[in-house]
Amino acid sequence: MSPLRKRHQTTTSDLAPEVRKGRLRELRTELEQRSVDALLTLSLPHIRYLSGFSGSNGLCVVTGRRALIVTDGRYTEQVREESSGFAVRISRDSLVDELPKSSILSGISRIAIEHAVMPVAIFARLQKLFPRKKFVPSAGIVESLASVKHESEIAHIRAAAAITDAVFREMLDVVREGMTESEVAAELTYRQRRRGSEGDAFEPIVAAGEHAALPHAHASNRPLRNGDLVVLDFGCRVRGYHSDLTRTIALGRPSSELRKVYGVVRDAQQRALEHCAVALPARALDAVARTHIRRAGFGKFFPHSLGHGLGLQIHEEPRISARSTATLAAGNVVTIEPGVYVPGLGGVRIEDDVVLRTSGPEILTHAPKDLIVL
Repeated sequence: MSPLRKRHQTTTSDLAPEVRKGRLRELRTELEQRSVDALLTLSLPHIRYLSGFSGSNGLCVVTGRRALIVTDGRYTEQVREESSGFAVRISRDSLVDELPKSSILSGISRIAIEHAVMPVAIFARLQKLFPRKKFVPSAGIVESLASVKHESEIAHIRAAAAITDAVFREMLDVVREGMTESEVAAELTYRQRRRGSEGDAFEPIVAAGEHAALPHAHASNRPLRNGDLVVLDFGCRVRGYHSDLTRTIALGRPSSELRKVYGVVRDAQQRALEHCAVALPARALDAVARTHIRRAGFGKFFPHSLGHGLGLQIHEEPRISARSTATLAAGNVVTIEPGVYVPGLGGVRIEDDVVLRTSGPEILTHAPKDLIVL
């Protein structure tokens, strides 16, 4: 095995029984408060959060006393290994068609469903299979629980962040004039996997020169040129948990205008990090960075939110935006990522992953943030 590589198992079979029980207890309390008898979810991240099951096909039902996972024959052994305490049914047909064969919904009348992610066809099938039951569109049930991370979850995110940090440092010896954006993106993916990640957190963003003015640019065959600022936005997964890092580097001497933009974004990000605090409204944190950028004359060039929650999904609660109604809580893991994007000139984004603690923010990503000129 390469000395660079630390292997991370790809399942969550080590999810501690007390953690799983605690999550189910909290979920049942939430269901009771919403006056529903059960939750039915098809969301794979939510199923993994509640049970530990990491397969690619599943349905989960949790009632006041029982919990069931339905999956297919590919996962017969895996689901039992990962999801102790859950009843399991292996379906040879569609997952919802297996439910009438179980007694899980007997005596249940009101069932919460995550309507934002449930296909219409499946909803119609549920209504046909269970015409006397009430399916209640619900939002935010699992999201609100998952937004506060257990220390074991934070440890997985920290491990993913360490891989991403290390790869960024490696890339400083790799990126050079003439490479294409796509070649750089491929190097990011390869090097994170080589260091033990399960895969990319998302398709890496590599945007150089005028492309960097596109916040979510796709890596292209554009070659890197002298004078470019290059945005590198990438991350990886460890045990399903994501890292998310953005750094902007310079290839050769950037213009004075680009240096000014970089300084504004760097200062805005630092101010936001210094203001991260438990009990702070998320929109107030967004305002810290946004106000600084606006006063520097670049307000219209900061089109996205300051950050988002991070965990089993790359975008989770809480959202840190001007319209957010969330309040930051101890155990939240969030990104802080202001950016300025000037059409025809270029763009800058700087991003870190942060744990909210009562004692102050814990920054999980440590790649350097002063402008690096290659």
